[in-house]
Amino acid sequence: MAEFLDFLNNLTNPDWIVAHGGLYLLLFIVFAETGILIGFFLPGDPILFIAGIIIANLTLGPVDSVLTLLYWIALISVAGIAGNFLGYWCGKYFGHRLLKMKDNWLFKKEYIFRAQEFYEKRGGVAIILARFLPVVRTFAPIVAGIVEMDFKKFAFYNVVGGILWVGSLVTLGYLLGENDWVQRNLEYVIMGIVIAATAPVLVKMLTGRKKKLTPVNEEVLEEEY
Repeated sequence: MAEFLDFLNNLTNPDWIVAHGGLYLLLFIVFAETGILIGFFLPGDPILFIAGIIIANLTLGPVDSVLTLLYWIALISVAGIAGNFLGYWCGKYFGHRLLKMKDNWLFKKEYIFRAQEFYEKRGGVAIILARFLPVVRTFAPIVAGIVEMDFKKFAFYNVVGGILWVGSLVTLGYLLGENDWVQRNLEYVIMGIVIAATAPVLVKMLTGRKKKLTPVNEEVLEEEY
């Protein structure tokens, strides 16, 4: 357990990331967070910001630096898009099994119902908005698969959302990556990003009316099975 916590802590250290896989590690983390059920705890937003910082601090000329930025954005976007496609497929073919799982410390059906409620309110745009919400971005494609959202529609919003999410945060990290204040206060900057990303979820949890999860909810999702 200590090794696992140490791993999570090091994910906010650009030097550690570079020394332990660099771009390949970033691709795996983004894919896992957006496509694998148990990946919801991974720090996707800080990772993307740090990716931009890594690029900004590479010893490259202006042109090569921009090309590297675009290259990383393209590859990481593909990882995030592929992850959501995997989540959609898992929801479509294994959703009935997820709904029959008992709640435990790692998985709660409330996560799925919360993503479903968000999806029903926002429609296809929810796939884009979910990219910027921790936990929700892991379960939104699964819910889309469970309710059998039109695949072409899902694919469109998935691609657009993936590019916007990755492109915005990596570019932000790139633009601020050489700033001395940002480098000296990286932990606080990352903390600010996490707070900004989770604020909508926290506000909803604290001020919104909690929806009771009854067997009726499960029947609605399971009716196709």
